[in-house]
Amino acid sequence: MLRLILMRHAKSDWGHKGLSDHDRPLNARGTTSAKLLGDWLRAKGYLPDQVLSSSAERTGQTLLGLGFDQPMQTTFTRALYLADADGMLRILQAATGTCVLMIGHNPGISELAENLLNNSVSHDRFFDYPTGATLVADFDAQGWNDIGWHQGQPIDFIIPRELP
Repeated sequence: MLRLILMRHAKSDWGHKGLSDHDRPLNARGTTSAKLLGDWLRAKGYLPDQVLSSSAERTGQTLLGLGFDQPMQTTFTRALYLADADGMLRILQAATGTCVLMIGHNPGISELAENLLNNSVSHDRFFDYPTGATLVADFDAQGWNDIGWHQGQPIDFIIPRELP
């Protein structure tokens, strides 16, 4: 059994004139959301052993804000920056962990979430996948290269505004 934690980066700061989109940091709300998401993941026992993240500043800050202290193989790649669902799937299919956290951007991440699942998530924010939205899904597969569309079983879904 493989587990995927699919997270959109936390809320970013648009107030830094002159910064490229790739270099935008989190805003204060995003920093708080990342911490709350990390607390939620730990409380639920959703602990990744591998991280695949966009190389954007806001995705790196989101990962840092989660506050994980367990060892995990971490890869930051420009290939996940604004990637479409097909590109994200190809990157995921090369993963080696048993519980993989992938941090990316919309619209690709929401399309990936929707296309990976064999059942839709009954949450009114699932299809627009707001900042910080996090899906946990399990796959009955030996390796990530065996997964494809509509094979994931949704386990959990949360958005930061639902966290205390």
